[in-house]
Amino acid sequence: MTPNNENTSRIVLGKNQYGKAEVRVVKITRDTDRHEIEDLNVTSQLRGDFDAAHFDGDNAHVVPTDTQKNTVYGLARDGVGSPEEFLLRLANHFTSEFGWVTGGRWEAEQYAWERIVSHGEEHGHSFVRRGQEVRNAVVVKDGGAVQVISGLNGLTVLKSTQSGFVGYPQDRFTTLQETTDRILATDVSARWRYSTEAIANGAVDFNKSYDDVRALLLEGFAEEYSYALQQTLFQMAQKVLDAHPEIDELRFSTPNKHHFLVDLTPFGLDNPNEVFYAADRPYGLIEANFRRETVTDDNNAWDGIAGFC
Repeated sequence: MTPNNENTSRIVLGKNQYGKAEVRVVKITRDTDRHEIEDLNVTSQLRGDFDAAHFDGDNAHVVPTDTQKNTVYGLARDGVGSPEEFLLRLANHFTSEFGWVTGGRWEAEQYAWERIVSHGEEHGHSFVRRGQEVRNAVVVKDGGAVQVISGLNGLTVLKSTQSGFVGYPQDRFTTLQETTDRILATDVSARWRYSTEAIANGAVDFNKSYDDVRALLLEGFAEEYSYALQQTLFQMAQKVLDAHPEIDELRFSTPNKHHFLVDLTPFGLDNPNEVFYAADRPYGLIEANFRRETVTDDNNAWDGIAGFC
């Protein structure tokens, strides 16, 4: 599109993508009397040759967002599997079905359900939402390059001792008292990116990997004394990267859920580090990215993933 005013710079189209956000899909597998449930919130965004749509209003290359929504439902008919596998199926579908779609970004949250126990036995078709973390997955495809990022958010953890905070700089605005015994609590949001080689080779069991990474994150949080949340994040990341060579990097966003000791002296009571006020704001926000030294390029895989440095 060339402007009429020759003194005006030509306008070009930069990065762009579009699609359908937050498609809620629940798949019930009924092959036997013991049903299975898969519950996802899926976002699909396409990248490719969309210049004519933006400049000329020509929609010949615009796959409707409604079509993207229906594709999520259609592919779910054959089952979901892991959210990562489902997103890879979506990516391969759109880039093979429409020649001008060169890639995109597909994201999912997975909500976990567990069976209700009735008379000591798991029920075959009744479930209760598991109220811990939400599982995440992102697939980014640009041409032949495919990136997969897995993760979780809302994993609330707390250690009641073996944490302190000392040695920090102090000035006239500092009121925080040093301590070697405090409560450390946070809501862990973590994302980890698999190596492109592992994805290309189909060498990742995403469900098994997720369960193992989650367990290692919890071990890393619990096992060692914490001198600061930053150090604890490193301990968590080290466990994961040591155990999983197929993972290239791990990112955290963790709010510090402060617990302040309550002064009970007005009531004639002592408080031997036992009664606390849990403050929800303001809060410290600690973010960190840990990657292998040999990893230098993420091919913009993290674009559009908010809340992670």
